[in-house]
Amino acid sequence: MKFAHELKQSLATQGFPPHWVAHAIPYGQLKKCLKKVQRELQELGLDAETLRALLDPKTDSPVALNYSLNPSSNSQIVRPKLTVEIHLHDGNIVDASLTPATRQFFEKISSKLPLDGSDATKEPKSADSTPTETVEEATPAPSQALTIANRVGNGYDTIEVPLVSDGVFFDILQNDVSSLDALQATERDQLKEEVKDLGKQVSHVARPGRFSKSDLDRWRRIFELYLDAEVFFATHERDHGARSSQKALQQLQWFQNQVQKQELVKSFKRPESRAAFSKFLELNLNLLKHLQFQELNLLAITKILKKFDKRTALGVSRAFPSAISSRKLLSGDIAKEVCARISDELVSIIPQVNDYLCPICYAIAYQPVRLDCQHVFCIRCSVKLQRRHEEYCPLCRARVVMDASAKNIDSELEKFMRKNFPAEVKEKERADQIERGIEEFGPSYKPAECAVM
Repeated sequence: MKFAHELKQSLATQGFPPHWVAHAIPYGQLKKCLKKVQRELQELGLDAETLRALLDPKTDSPVALNYSLNPSSNSQIVRPKLTVEIHLHDGNIVDASLTPATRQFFEKISSKLPLDGSDATKEPKSADSTPTETVEEATPAPSQALTIANRVGNGYDTIEVPLVSDGVFFDILQNDVSSLDALQATERDQLKEEVKDLGKQVSHVARPGRFSKSDLDRWRRIFELYLDAEVFFATHERDHGARSSQKALQQLQWFQNQVQKQELVKSFKRPESRAAFSKFLELNLNLLKHLQFQELNLLAITKILKKFDKRTALGVSRAFPSAISSRKLLSGDIAKEVCARISDELVSIIPQVNDYLCPICYAIAYQPVRLDCQHVFCIRCSVKLQRRHEEYCPLCRARVVMDASAKNIDSELEKFMRKNFPAEVKEKERADQIERGIEEFGPSYKPAECAVM
């Protein structure tokens, strides 16, 4: 199955909105235009094999070609430019490697070039000026012209060949890339607004309450699973960076399965939490759709540029992306920006216990002692450091440990931990009680259990 058909089928069956499909890269149209480019070059005697030989910097041919994609001086629109540098000897090009059609084309060009001294009657020009002169094209296409860009020196001339079809090709491609950029910017802003609204919902339903009507613990567990899933970005040493849409789908399915397995949605105490979770899943599915649509268009661009190189050997598959490197589509940053917004305005709403662990015992840093260097440890670990007469902070090595006292206990942070991590605080208090009892009464100490007679 050819890619043009595959692309059309994917756009029709993957559930993309109609206005997205209307902005997709027109691969079929570009392919037809590419045939015209190939035909136009062949009429000049420049088939792919000849172009490959003339563009090769390793060859010592007296004829050299250069094909560049540079933005116009007054805009960011890329304009293709084909220049030919020829070495003449008595008006003839001596190169046995040229095909008869190519040789005839270049000799017709050279016969129309101004000879050395033919412009002696004209006004002298400065050394910095670049003489340009239009000559009639020696090809069947009457609309084209050949411009002498520069007389290089002894028998060398640089001529610009302004092709028509390649300009049309890149105009179509650039217009569609710009259109996709605009579409992506609009959709990205809409997703950011959805994240902002969802953040307000989650903040409301997960607010700690006095009568056990809060879903704080369940939302915390949901976001822990979401961070573990790393749906769109991985941060591991061997697996890091942006994920493909296929891998992102697998990770999103894993996240949904874990939420269902742990019955987190069923255990919600407030119906608003179920609605917010459904909206959260929908947000991730929409972002996944954006990623799939972006990948399809990037694949279409890659394939049409490779096909351009295969048929012309002009090397645009590398030149075109770098020429428009500032464009959003090719940088693939929509998932990055939206995921950053999810992290800042949604996940961060729910305090994560990992952010409040003591760096020594890795339990919650309850009864937090904030040293003068601003690092926080639980009170038990702080006492142990002082008992061992360790003067330096374990993290920054500042000499502050022995200066700590009761005034270093962060009472506001302690209240925050009691409010947002009641289960972890209770577990920490019990562990500290057991440890103090063992220190005071020996290893046989066991805490008294609550008994109601």
